[in-house]
Amino acid sequence: MEENYAVIFDHVSKIYSLKSKDKKNHPGQRFYALKDISFKIPKGEVVGILGTNGSGKSTMSVILSGISEPEEGKITVNGEQALIAINTGLNQQLTGLENIELKGALLGLKKKQVQKIIDDVIDFAELGDFLYQPVKKYSSGMKSRLGFSINLALDPDIFIVDEALSVGDKRFAKKCIDKMNDLKKQGKTIIFISHSLPQVKSFCTSAIWIEGGVLQEYGDIETVADHYDAYVQELNAMSKKEQKKLINEKFKKRIIKEQQKKSLLNRLFE
Repeated sequence: MEENYAVIFDHVSKIYSLKSKDKKNHPGQRFYALKDISFKIPKGEVVGILGTNGSGKSTMSVILSGISEPEEGKITVNGEQALIAINTGLNQQLTGLENIELKGALLGLKKKQVQKIIDDVIDFAELGDFLYQPVKKYSSGMKSRLGFSINLALDPDIFIVDEALSVGDKRFAKKCIDKMNDLKKQGKTIIFISHSLPQVKSFCTSAIWIEGGVLQEYGDIETVADHYDAYVQELNAMSKKEQKKLINEKFKKRIIKEQQKKSLLNRLFE
């Protein structure tokens, strides 16, 4: 039953256009950031998203959160979702307090509800007087604190955490992990994207590994993490020349050729 799942990806693909100063590249060249990805995340699951740089993790996070739409496939989300990432959804010119009020207004919340969010953010974010300063004056860690605290106070059904704990002090990161463990006990669905494999292994119950925009594996955390770790070690054992060759080969596979473009356009306008 679909309602038992928080998120369903059904043959989802996301396409971006390349911008390059290299004249050898044809203008308008396009590539798959994500290609033909399918999975189902049960409600209450805590999933880690694994993948090397450029694999498509952040693209997946903005699609999961509804900020971006796929070119192909279908996404089903059962519940309210919130993306917790550095800078995401924050207006740099407004103060931290004004950002909270703006978020509340966009969601159509009543004044008492907005004040509750403000009180919760003040309690959790530990920003002090910086709450009344423009966000553009914040450090990366402070922006992360504010974004995390706002979305925490909004209490969505699905949390998407994209590298939000990779900046700032370790003490606050631990505070966030402790809070997310409470959310896990409450049965919230959490999708956790982090470069820290130990952090993902200690927190998540399952993992999705994507590489080169393609789904490699989805399963229990220990199995997927071990396979991913072995891949990374194999990659690190290569010379820089070998690594560059492998990266280029993977990227070429993501480029959309003319015939694929025609096929894609035909599907889009059917």
